[in-house]
Amino acid sequence: MTKENKEVNLEDRLIDFAVRIIYLAESLPKTKAGNHIAGQLIRCGTSPAPNYGEAQDAESRADFIHKMKVSLKELRETKIWLLITKKANLIKPASKLEPLIDESNQLISIFVASVKTAKQNKSKHS
Repeated sequence: MTKENKEVNLEDRLIDFAVRIIYLAESLPKTKAGNHIAGQLIRCGTSPAPNYGEAQDAESRADFIHKMKVSLKELRETKIWLLITKKANLIKPASKLEPLIDESNQLISIFVASVKTAKQNKSKHS
């Protein structure tokens, strides 16, 4: 797989993740807690895709690392909200959340590795 294909694949995964988060948020109960969590999930769960898009046009390696770290931060926040949703039993059965939690873990791993590689490459070229 070429670098370009990997980038498109990751971008597609992030967009698909955002759409799945939107669907999840729409299916949460229309209660005070459900509405709050839905809003939080929509904010953090949809932001990694556009932040990754910005990282692809970063002005420098430091800018790239910063934007990738913002995406990583938002993915970690999303994972926590998914776990809260699961633990609060707001989606039944709670096992319906497992594929999204799994995808968030995979995306987090990809971003951790990308940031680590970018930092190593930065120090080699400094």
